[in-house]
Amino acid sequence: MEVKKISKKYRIMNHSIQNQPKVYIKTFGCQMNVNDSEYIIGQLLKLGYSTTEDISKSNLILLNTCCVRAKVEQKIFSLIGKIKKIKESNPDVILGICGCMAQKEKENIFERAPHVDFIFNPSQINNLENIINNLAKYGGGKYISCDDTPEFSLNHIPVKRESKISAWIQIMRGCNNYCSYCVVPYTRGPEQSRGASEILSEAADLAHDKYKEIFLLGQNVNSYGNDLSQPVTFSKLLELLNNIKGIERIRFTTSHPKDFSFNLIKTIKKCHKVCNHIHLPIQSGSSKILKMMNRKCNIDYYKNIIKDIRNNIDDIAITTDVMVGFPGETEKDFTDTLNVFKEIEFDEAYTFIYSNRETAVASLLPDQVPLQAKKERLWKLIDLQKEISAKINKKLEGKIFEVLVDKKSKRNIENQFSGRTGTNKTVVFTGKQDLLGKLVKVKIVKSTAWTLYGEPIG
Repeated sequence: MEVKKISKKYRIMNHSIQNQPKVYIKTFGCQMNVNDSEYIIGQLLKLGYSTTEDISKSNLILLNTCCVRAKVEQKIFSLIGKIKKIKESNPDVILGICGCMAQKEKENIFERAPHVDFIFNPSQINNLENIINNLAKYGGGKYISCDDTPEFSLNHIPVKRESKISAWIQIMRGCNNYCSYCVVPYTRGPEQSRGASEILSEAADLAHDKYKEIFLLGQNVNSYGNDLSQPVTFSKLLELLNNIKGIERIRFTTSHPKDFSFNLIKTIKKCHKVCNHIHLPIQSGSSKILKMMNRKCNIDYYKNIIKDIRNNIDDIAITTDVMVGFPGETEKDFTDTLNVFKEIEFDEAYTFIYSNRETAVASLLPDQVPLQAKKERLWKLIDLQKEISAKINKKLEGKIFEVLVDKKSKRNIENQFSGRTGTNKTVVFTGKQDLLGKLVKVKIVKSTAWTLYGEPIG
């Protein structure tokens, strides 16, 4: 840990518990960041803070950042600039930056934004209480915490979960794959797995608290346990979690194709609580581009995995991630992607334009694709996927699904709810009573590309 002194005097942590200092937290990026923010808030509540959605009324401002795409990073720096005015009007306000951008830009943040008070990286999320206490100790300077912790544990760390129905569980952090476009190994470090007993204990606690669904998180969940002194495979972890009474559904993300084993397919089929939904990023339909991306598998390998999944698991939904405009991607490479999408027919796809990241190898590659070409390819792919999703969902009309109800209508429509099927389809319907948190049988009466509409049965 490092402390950098500055000339300006900051009155850090000069708020008494009786005055209930307020924290404003803004989260960018993936589910991992969302879960990290739950742990951040949990620790701050323990320290006497309350949360606020009004940034102008906060004593502490935390930005939990992402740097996967350049546009997001630009948006964050823009917000940091706007916060400067808040600090000018109230010098006691503390501004902290955490998350992946805090690690990637740790050498530049103070230079670009000297009004930032402290930064810490993702591996220090479970150490926030010590960081805040050190802010009080080093009241005359800026506190930087960007060192790694020797092991990954969230045991006994307070957490404030967003939902009372579905809960995230981080089973590992970091990544060893070094895809040429990705900065995650540089911002979240190498793979570190949580001990299986700690994960099982957290799941059992969630079941005791009446949670119905758990969502296992990792940059590559398939490689879970490889680094443990007593290795536990991801398949074995699913089997153990499947035995916990009270938990009704188990989901996970993200899987890497190179590690998606036939044994995992058999486990998903055997474990009735593991949902019939697999998210398996393809990234490109061109074997040439996949090799340049360092994905460690070609398109035939990927298609064989999909074939094995569909041949062994009934009613399975498969979603994916894909990017267009990777350096060197020709019109033929993009056409290969379109053709693979037509052949596989994903239920849904999260589509992205390739974004140069300074520390990633791909930023140094020749034949960068012009932005306009990237945009045109993206919209072609989105239009194709919309047609495919609409066709798949149309076939579901008239069928009955078990839906875990997790939301009420955002438009204040009386007794309108939404939830998800085991295949992760969003279903909207109207009930006659409060159904939040319940598993409800719903008959599908209408569909669009992204949403199913139904009526409850019984």
